[in-house]
Amino acid sequence: MNMLALTILLPLIGFVLLAFSRGRWSENLSATVGMGSVGLAALVTAYVGVDFFANGKQAVSVPLWTWMSVGDFNIGFNLVLDGLSLTMLSVVTGVGFLIHMFASWYMRGEEGYSRFFALYQPVYRQHGGSGTGR
Repeated sequence: MNMLALTILLPLIGFVLLAFSRGRWSENLSATVGMGSVGLAALVTAYVGVDFFANGKQAVSVPLWTWMSVGDFNIGFNLVLDGLSLTMLSVVTGVGFLIHMFASWYMRGEEGYSRFFALYQPVYRQHGGSGTGR
């Protein structure tokens, strides 16, 4: 289940690449990076979903880091996958990919094409992380 973190990291990597391009990339390359990062996150979500159901639908927790420890009390950042979070993650990644596909056609030729894809990535990543983060 370590692949669960990729559903958040892939759009973040797409954002960093698009942000540092600062609009110098072609529309095709910007759309490919934007749709590619979200599309790969959707494929990873499908893989994680199949793995979740193959392992008996047991909730999985992937610890990312511990923020604070006081004695036996720990406050950490975890990604948790259960049936509800898998449903939300599937909807967000699927709809997010469709939004990217539509926007790549609709925004063609507009000023700020690359900027749109760069700024949509953190919004998408936040929605994807809201269902699994605890």
